[in-house]
Amino acid sequence: MPNDNAMRTIVDIPEQDIRILDTLCGREHISRAEAVRRVVSDYVKSHQGNADAAFGLWQGRSKPDGLTYQNDMRDEWPNPTVHEPDKS
Repeated sequence: MPNDNAMRTIVDIPEQDIRILDTLCGREHISRAEAVRRVVSDYVKSHQGNADAAFGLWQGRSKPDGLTYQNDMRDEWPNPTVHEPDKS
């Protein structure tokens, strides 16, 4: 059963997936809601490490402030709006 901090939501799931979900829930003797909670929990656990692995990646590097860095990166891109004058 969800805790007091649980979020209620409405999700559109294709009919074919609902039929499969109902079959799986019947085998496990759980409700659709419990199945969805388990899937969300598994998804969060499997993807949590991705964010943790990147946290602090630039720690210790000398770097400019964010705007300066952004502008420097953009300066490396070709600018399609700047046209050289026609020399003919």
